[in-house]
Amino acid sequence: MSTKEESELTMCTDVDRNDKSRVCDPGSVKVIGRRLIESYAGVFHTVDHVEGFLQEGFDSLDAFLSHMWAVTVIGAPKKAAAMAVESLEKDARGWYGGAVGMISLNGDINTGILIRTTYLRDGMASYPVGATLLYDSVPAMEERETRLKATGFFRTLGTGEAAPHVAAVEGNTTGVGARLLLVDNDDCFIHTLANYARQTGAEVVTYRAGFPLELIAQVAPHLILISPGPGRPADFHVAGVVKAAVESGVPVFGVCLGLQGIVEAFGGELGVPDYPMHGKPSTVRHRGVGIFEGLPAEFQVGRYHSLFARRETFPACLEVTAETPDGVIMGVRHRELPIEAVQFHPESILTAEGDHGLKLMENAVKLGKTAKVGLGGGTR
Repeated sequence: MSTKEESELTMCTDVDRNDKSRVCDPGSVKVIGRRLIESYAGVFHTVDHVEGFLQEGFDSLDAFLSHMWAVTVIGAPKKAAAMAVESLEKDARGWYGGAVGMISLNGDINTGILIRTTYLRDGMASYPVGATLLYDSVPAMEERETRLKATGFFRTLGTGEAAPHVAAVEGNTTGVGARLLLVDNDDCFIHTLANYARQTGAEVVTYRAGFPLELIAQVAPHLILISPGPGRPADFHVAGVVKAAVESGVPVFGVCLGLQGIVEAFGGELGVPDYPMHGKPSTVRHRGVGIFEGLPAEFQVGRYHSLFARRETFPACLEVTAETPDGVIMGVRHRELPIEAVQFHPESILTAEGDHGLKLMENAVKLGKTAKVGLGGGTR
């Protein structure tokens, strides 16, 4: 399995965990099988198995819709990827990537994705196949993969019981009484982030980027959580959200694009790395302060970014709290205000070992609950 394929599977699994977190009990979304080999007609697949248990109020159709369209055939973030598909592909995909299945009278649903499926129309048979493109894809290898996936088609031309429910994580009261405002920057991981926050007992309110900033006062959050996202922070007016939070006296925790937006809001600049980091594992080293309190001095994290905070123009009011062995900034905090951020993804499966990502979220929620600020400048 190549490093490109490892990154591809990690990305798909992280997005799948996010999709399930939209409708499942906090803490119930788990990876129950990692890097498993499954055999299909003409091809072997390396797969991860992810399960989750529906929250009360959701049904099997909600579960089905939360996964449409599958990241494996669209890409991520889904909205940006779908726009790219619409722009670049000459022909409509038709049923490709859709689903066929059944809904039982008891509400159960069982579907299969329509990939590597033969379509007959006007005497013509078509058999669409695809491969996932990453920055480090080798075109010839991707082409070869599509032909391998069509092996079954070429050959044709030639001749029990319900699983026990796993309850959501109980006993964590870190966030009880806290309200978080999650700003969604068109990202495919926000539901996992929200899931992590809810596992602490916190309430999470989500607004899409571009919402009227006056709503911050109406929500009265203890913490504003700025999500990852595609593109640049300016595309989502992240700096404006940061400045509004400062004016309102609300603590801020930024993830990935959130960190980049915080750096820009205080006068810093971003750079473009020689090689984007999408679904890549890295080791981070930190100082053990702020949101890193109580975590090992170094641990593995998952990275999804193609921008980074430049040290040459790093704002004096901020300090670096974490970095990779080669010096890429992975964590920042404000020297005076309750504002912190990480460049990596706490919610990624690559950050899951030892529940390090969940611990980071707990510390972020604590930041919001304990900061001596609030809307109007009062104490909480």
